[in-house]
Amino acid sequence: MRLHAGDLDAVAQTQLDEWLAADARHSPALQFAEQTWAAMGALALDPEIAQPAPRRQRVEAPRPSVVSRRRRTLHWVGRAAVLSLVLAVGWLSGPTVLINMQADYRTGAGEIRTVQLDDGSSVELDASSAIRIDYDTYERRISLLAGSAVFDVAPMGEAEVRPFVVQSAGGQTKALGTQFVVGRQSSDQAWVGVLQHSVAVSLKKPPMHGPVRKILQEGQSARYSTLNGVEPLPDFDLSAATSWRRGVLVFDRQPLAHVIEQLNRYRSGQIVLANSALAQRQVSGVFRLEMLDNALQTLTQELQVKHLELAGVSLIY
Repeated sequence: MRLHAGDLDAVAQTQLDEWLAADARHSPALQFAEQTWAAMGALALDPEIAQPAPRRQRVEAPRPSVVSRRRRTLHWVGRAAVLSLVLAVGWLSGPTVLINMQADYRTGAGEIRTVQLDDGSSVELDASSAIRIDYDTYERRISLLAGSAVFDVAPMGEAEVRPFVVQSAGGQTKALGTQFVVGRQSSDQAWVGVLQHSVAVSLKKPPMHGPVRKILQEGQSARYSTLNGVEPLPDFDLSAATSWRRGVLVFDRQPLAHVIEQLNRYRSGQIVLANSALAQRQVSGVFRLEMLDNALQTLTQELQVKHLELAGVSLIY
């Protein structure tokens, strides 16, 4: 609204620029808001909506006039709601459609899949994950497009001289051993954990802060981003992060917002946290993947929060 009201002053423009630079998701979010605003303005120009209702004759009873205006208002609100819903669905599904077009293998909500590769390596895909295979003469390269995956690498030798590399979120992980996991968190951030032997983690471009490359040994984990480089995660629970391989989700004092984000990857429908004040509430628990609906009930009871089921949506408030 402020952007469309006129030019921003210097202070407001600086605030906007800082907000856009703070997170890669902010710019497309602003673009979506502007598209929605423009679409709502287009609705107002619709002749059926913009044209005022004709004056009623004196002989006409007042009640039908009220009903007519109410119907016209409801008609406008209904069309606006439908348009907003269509735009929102397009905004939410757009990245998914793009990933589906790029991916060679992917999994849906709650689906876990193991893929056997031509070189003898295997990839265990977590729920809501996607990869693209880019093997060539010089390198065995895999792109992690979404989610997380465990890579069990066929070692190099006389029959296989190409290095095995997983790229995601502006960085790459090169296998120096056999088994590791990579999780994509955003377009410019991911984490890596070593299950066996070691890996070399590096960024494609020098980060603003921190190291550009680091060797991780068995049991070690790190997060990399274009902002802070490759950061060791000494307290990272690698067993809990890969608990989906055992058919469970393990959370140890995790914020409720993170727990909900993870649950949405493993169940149909969407859980929406309608009260932002609850986002940082700490959650600990072990939930079986085949019983996540019961887990949601237990979670809301233990936290003493309200829970409302709508069509495909679970509201927590």
